[in-house]
Amino acid sequence: MLTLDFTHIDAAMLAVVGGKAANLGELTGAGLPVPPGFCVTTEAYRRVAAGVPLDRVREVLLGTEIPADIADEIRAGYFALGADAPVAVRSSATAEDLPFASFAGQQDTYLNVVGADAVLDAVRRCWASLWTDRAIAYRDSNGIDHSTVELAVVVQLMVDAEVAGVLFTANPVTGRRREAVIDANAGLGETVVSGSVNPDHFVVDTATGRITQQRLGDKKIAIRAVAGGGTREVAVDSAEACLSDAQIRELAALGDRVEQHYGSPQDTEWAIDGDGRLWLTQARPITTLFPVPDSPSNDGRGRRAYLCGSVAQGLYRPITPMGLASFRLIASGGRRMFRLPVTDALAGPAFFADAGQRVYVDMTPVLRNRIGRLVIPRVLDVMEARSAHAMRSLFDDPDMSLRSGTVRAAVRILRLALHMGFPFRLAEALLRPDAAERRLDGIGRRMVAVATPTGQPDSRARLELVIQALPVIPTMLPKALPVPLAGFLALAFARRLLGSGEGLETVLRGLPHNVTTEMDLELWRVATRLRADGIGPADLSVDRIPPALQRFLDRYGHRAVAEIDLGMPRWSDDPTHILGVLANYLRLDDPEAAPDAQFARGRDEAEAMIQSLSRKAGARGPVVRWALRRVRRLAGLREKPKYILIETLAEIRRQLQHVGAELTAAHRIDTADDVFFLTLKECREALSGQDFREVVAARHESYDRELRRRKVPQMLLSDGTDPEAVAAPPADGAMIGTAASTGRVTGVARVVLDPVGAHLEPGEILVAPSTDPGWTPLFLTAGGLVMEMGGANSHGAVVAREYGIPAVVGVPDATHRIATGDEITVDGAAGTVSVE
Repeated sequence: MLTLDFTHIDAAMLAVVGGKAANLGELTGAGLPVPPGFCVTTEAYRRVAAGVPLDRVREVLLGTEIPADIADEIRAGYFALGADAPVAVRSSATAEDLPFASFAGQQDTYLNVVGADAVLDAVRRCWASLWTDRAIAYRDSNGIDHSTVELAVVVQLMVDAEVAGVLFTANPVTGRRREAVIDANAGLGETVVSGSVNPDHFVVDTATGRITQQRLGDKKIAIRAVAGGGTREVAVDSAEACLSDAQIRELAALGDRVEQHYGSPQDTEWAIDGDGRLWLTQARPITTLFPVPDSPSNDGRGRRAYLCGSVAQGLYRPITPMGLASFRLIASGGRRMFRLPVTDALAGPAFFADAGQRVYVDMTPVLRNRIGRLVIPRVLDVMEARSAHAMRSLFDDPDMSLRSGTVRAAVRILRLALHMGFPFRLAEALLRPDAAERRLDGIGRRMVAVATPTGQPDSRARLELVIQALPVIPTMLPKALPVPLAGFLALAFARRLLGSGEGLETVLRGLPHNVTTEMDLELWRVATRLRADGIGPADLSVDRIPPALQRFLDRYGHRAVAEIDLGMPRWSDDPTHILGVLANYLRLDDPEAAPDAQFARGRDEAEAMIQSLSRKAGARGPVVRWALRRVRRLAGLREKPKYILIETLAEIRRQLQHVGAELTAAHRIDTADDVFFLTLKECREALSGQDFREVVAARHESYDRELRRRKVPQMLLSDGTDPEAVAAPPADGAMIGTAASTGRVTGVARVVLDPVGAHLEPGEILVAPSTDPGWTPLFLTAGGLVMEMGGANSHGAVVAREYGIPAVVGVPDATHRIATGDEITVDGAAGTVSVE
């Protein structure tokens, strides 16, 4: 093997190594100087940065002569491999094989190169391939600075492969660890890597060596080396597997050794020569796997199942370290509320898990409990339907089989409900809704007071106040939830009296007392005032906040996108998102499409439907009317408990900002907001003098990488398996989700991954991974809504119904399968989305 190492080319270093391909891929090298001024990557970057077209940059590189002394070293290294030795010439860039980006296939590889001149030409072509369109696009998508990337060239002695292919040491589709996935074809592995053939496919349980899946491909072609250099494609006609069972198991065992060596799942390439000897030709990390849950409950004693709590709340993006720390402490408070022991409140209870910087909750006890199986999936049906489906798919999993303890769990829940006055509050809401709402407002005031200091405490006192306040938050839920729950019980009662749910969705339109809807409509009124004052979209700026908008921020500035994360800036901190939404509102010039007009129409339609359903109910009409009036009075309050939570978190955030300011002044973090990239425990340590600047910088990089992740499993098993990925895929072209808001609309899609700065033209159909209340101002001008997550009663679905826009939620991979500009049809009654 001959290695031309340009990883330090800007420092004018070159390494040339001779030898053969090793079974475990060890590389050794020696440093040699490079003539001054010879730097391929720096010159190419200068030309790209100057706007020179990429094809012209590549032409320049291909026309550049390799300096004579370097060419001589290459020739010498090549001749050391043997006269006219067949070699593979491969790229190896500094941005390749990273833990978060493999760069597989982004630069070029040349196979069966024979002769020193041919090797020199292939080396030059490898250099030029650093600047292909695909390589630049890949670096852009992974946030890698082109100026920092450098390229090496690896020259390996060719293996005369009878069979070759790819081996993943973890299943790249389902995520399951220690499950080897092998694709194989006759000849060189290029056919498998490039996807030009349907290879044989094998899946092996690495722990037992059992072959669990074997699917033979048609293997119509193979690529073979040609004497004298180059390759040729040959036709193949074989119905036999190209690997024996023994070879499959040997490959799985080799993959296990490689994974153990590198400490993480690997994507490898391999070849078997004519003598039956197995060669490992490449290994790189698998970069697409979602991390396994980090939790004390994930102890290796049987598989466990975790639900993504943050996705269930409409939060698709990663959570800051402080946000995760707050959830751990809140979860500890919830456990104490059930009178269960907590070992370390800051670390959180054993059921709390962190994976991919998202919150996961161990649902194994729920799945093993009869009451849990009966209740929780039904709750998820209306909150996050895909999670409910994934949970039900685990009912037959042996690791989730039913266990004893159902009665004990039921008694504990019943005792807590009675202790918290749950039945009383439920009855009060149905009989005296005004009093129940006043009680709800009082809960909100008391919760904010818990997090608000008296006087002017120092940073240590503020931090301890935060640590004391967070565990109190769960105690609010049993007191607050009965009020909106009473509204939905009234809805269920009305459905039973009527004998069907026909017309009930209309009753839920234009609901009063919904704080999120009230906020959105208030922002629309701000836009109306600005338009009357002659202020247009171009006049909006964070440096010039109009008085009408400032009044809005004074009331609602504690809200934000992804607002359950303490680390996310509130609108009062950064109003950029609100300014963007206002700009969208100011472009809306159709009075009939105005949000307040739509809301009023929905309200009138709801009232008319109540009268109609009451008449149809005959003798039961007065009872139906009463039940539906209670629905209208109470169901809109479903947003209030979360509103109370966000108000409380906003006050806690203010206390932490004081802590961050002190740590910044003491040079222990760089900016005040860096405090949100620490944990609560680390804040204590920082206040005691520890410097966390390097830790915070590393966490910012990790967080930014997670922001680019496009798929987050709703359910995740402790071995990395995504249950939804195991399920059979839908028919080609079918996009089926959960019907969330009736109506049918055809329009132009706008895919939005982050609402901050998003531009949505009036009438466009919003396609998003998930939404929380911070997204809902965009709904006012949307023609329809499609979400990857959510259920019929998730935030997005509720608001869509209230505004009367068709919506389908829980559509798998919608943001991948739909592109901005596509014309799509959303059928909110059928729960389908189609691209026209």
